[in-house]
Amino acid sequence: MFVDTAKVFVQAGRGGNGAVSFRRELYIEKGGPDGGDGGRGGDIIFKASKDLNTLLNFRYKPELKAKPGGNGSKRDKAGRSGEDLIVKVPVGTLVKRDGQILADLSKDEQEVVIAKGGDGGFGNAHFKSSVRQTPRVAEMGEPGDTFEAELELKLLADVGLVGFPNAGKSTFLSVVSNARPEIADYAFTTLTPNLGVAEIDGQNILIADIPGLIEGASEGKGLGDAFLRHIERTAVLLHLIDGYEDEIGERYQTIRSELEKYQPELLDRPEIIALTKTEGMDDELLGMQIDGVRAVASEDAKILAISSSAHQGLKEVLRALRTEIDTTRALEAEAAEAEEEEDEGLPVISLSQEEISKSWTAEYDKERDVYVVKGDKIEKFARRTNFMSVHGVNRLRDIMRKMGIDHELRRIGAVNNSRIMIGAQVFELVDSRWEV
Repeated sequence: MFVDTAKVFVQAGRGGNGAVSFRRELYIEKGGPDGGDGGRGGDIIFKASKDLNTLLNFRYKPELKAKPGGNGSKRDKAGRSGEDLIVKVPVGTLVKRDGQILADLSKDEQEVVIAKGGDGGFGNAHFKSSVRQTPRVAEMGEPGDTFEAELELKLLADVGLVGFPNAGKSTFLSVVSNARPEIADYAFTTLTPNLGVAEIDGQNILIADIPGLIEGASEGKGLGDAFLRHIERTAVLLHLIDGYEDEIGERYQTIRSELEKYQPELLDRPEIIALTKTEGMDDELLGMQIDGVRAVASEDAKILAISSSAHQGLKEVLRALRTEIDTTRALEAEAAEAEEEEDEGLPVISLSQEEISKSWTAEYDKERDVYVVKGDKIEKFARRTNFMSVHGVNRLRDIMRKMGIDHELRRIGAVNNSRIMIGAQVFELVDSRWEV
């Protein structure tokens, strides 16, 4: 059974109590305090595992509790630390607390402390001094973190299949990969996401098939609304459309509209369009259908014709997907590298101030109502910025201020809410902050 959301009560271990004790031995008077400290409570640690693909186990075990720390004892003996509780979750699991993300376990074997154990209390030996030789006080251990965690699984795949029900997604997946989804000649055969691994030219492609979308899916109609999260992390979208659909351009636009309503950023995701079930279609009709899609798709859209049952055009599609995946992953690696540089402060720009001022241009494009900033260096910074991270956006803003771009934009007329374009990225100036 596939389960991609769950709630679980987590309780880290409580710290052990400190001890009140005094050394008592024959012939030794007033041996002094020797109460030990309490041990620290165990943490609750989530560990990503590629061997899991569902959150089903949390439905049957809704409580996770780590061991408490041991109490301190006499002779300065500290309590034993509580054993950490390590919980395995599928790769791609988000852990939230009150809607705030605590952890994003996106790599196999990645570990994150979700709930910290409480510190142990100090024993009275900790409080002895020259003026306090017989302290009789010890601390109690602190409680560990306790809350209800919300778990959400977003499958990590290279390619996400989208399209109307019965568009041929499951058939495509079963032919090109090792997956065996249920296939039948009626809508909504696929009720849960399926993963499959396809191979092309010696390289593997992980493909996710989600239940078909219908108009209104983003508002909860059909099944797609519950599973759209599983294409959020894919590098490429493969949009499958039945080649025999009437008004094929409108069908394409409907799915794109649902993706935009769910998450506008999905429209910027690289996309390949494939007309399916084309094995019996004559060239004239196929050309008309391709033209119908091209009329409403982007200018550089890749539109291919395939037949999963006849094994036609599949290699071409997989090779096109592999190319897009490699490009996207390379850009993601650049963004990750840029994030690592944030902790090191702003990069040192080796150009002189005069050269810096000449390394970029800013002008207003009246036709598009956008202020366009051009320059190799600033465009490189923009490409390397992770716009899903407020830190990344702030870093780019600081660089623009350092280079004088912010001042120049305001000088030529940019005000709050003006649109700014750097390369392929468009921002708005809001209260001196650059936002996507």
